[in-house]
Parts: sequence; structure tokens; C-alpha cells
Amino acid sequence: MKKHIVVHKRDKCIGCNACVTIAPQNWTMDKEDGQAKLLFAKKKNDIYIGEIFDEDYDANMEASQACPMRIIKIEKR
Repeated sequence: MKKHIVVHKRDKCIGCNACVTIAPQNWTMDKEDGQAKLLFAKKKNDIYIGEIFDEDYDANMEASQACPMRIIKIEKR
């Protein structure tokens, strides 16, 4: 199973919930600040970086494209 990198600029999130609706296995909404949260991601400076497996690639790519702020990037490996 290949892993792919997901980069999330969380501070720019407007809380539209698109990523959570499309890929709930990798995303959740933070009840405190109303922003999307990439599960199991690590914060580096102002961005969050996580890994996904091949089976989650398509859903996360769709979530990336559905994000109105364009703050989710997928790096395919």
C-alpha cells in the first residue's frame, strides 16, 4: 500500500464541511473552532501534514477539489 501526503492549511479553513462529507475517514470538524481537522496530521509551522493510503486517495482528491478555499493539497507518491 502506497502512502500519499496531504497538506492542509487549516488556518484558512472556513468550516464548509465539504472535506468531512466527502472523506469522513480522514476528516472531522473541530467542535471548538469550527474548522476541518485532518485526522492524524502533524502541525508544521502553519500547516498540517498527514498521510493517506491508496484506498483513500480518490476521496481526498475529491475533497481537495471541493474545498472552496483550495487549502487541501494531495501529493501522490
